[in-house]
Amino acid sequence: MGVEYDGTSFHGWQLQDNLATVQQQLERAVGYVADHPVRVHCAGRTDRGVHGLGQVIHFDTSACRSMRSWMLGSNINLPAEINVTWAKQVPAEFHARFSAHSRHYRYLILNRMTRSAIWRDRAVWVHRPLDVKRMQLAAQHLIGTHDFTSYRALGCQAKSPVRTVGTLRVARHQQRVSIDIEADGFLHHMVRNIAGVLITIGKGEQSVDWSREVLELRDRTLGGVTAPPHGLYLVGVGYPAGFDLPEYPDPRNSMLD
Repeated sequence: MGVEYDGTSFHGWQLQDNLATVQQQLERAVGYVADHPVRVHCAGRTDRGVHGLGQVIHFDTSACRSMRSWMLGSNINLPAEINVTWAKQVPAEFHARFSAHSRHYRYLILNRMTRSAIWRDRAVWVHRPLDVKRMQLAAQHLIGTHDFTSYRALGCQAKSPVRTVGTLRVARHQQRVSIDIEADGFLHHMVRNIAGVLITIGKGEQSVDWSREVLELRDRTLGGVTAPPHGLYLVGVGYPAGFDLPEYPDPRNSMLD
């Protein structure tokens, strides 16, 4: 299934005792349609306050339902903040997380003098003018295969800090600045830490080369501020063409612009 959600009122993706999470709500809704308990697996776990436009999940079931019934039946039983956008039967070897070859995140910044009532939980407000050209130049240092120790959370449990960033693009859309990043995988808080560094450079508080200097330090304690979660969106997940999954939407043609 493809899933979109507003993460504002949830304690992240993953199941937690006595707390509302996206996974909890999906397992309850899908289980109702299946008429048996299900365990839902996602392409990428998101933190509290982070949103999803193109999350992908899978589950195993013995129930026989049409794809329309899986989608609409789940949505009827989901809160308004979570929505299933498509459903498709996949081969047994498919895994939402381990079959993915890339993930695309967008970090959204509202860059204007005053805060916003509409975007308060969907973009991070930065009142000081951001120099997008400086941010884009700084972003180039992070493209490619690197040790991203300085850009991951201290508590990150990934075995290796090495990731390959294929795309890292900064653009302005009137009052909003977007940071789009696509990679083969992400470390805990990696996108938010990159956003924090680029925002600092955009404010003129550090040089354009600071993003490279932080990378080379391989020390998270010297890596700058972690940007807030509510500006972050999981836009989409890339899979081998053989699975024939719907292509995730280009964020440049979405409501984020």
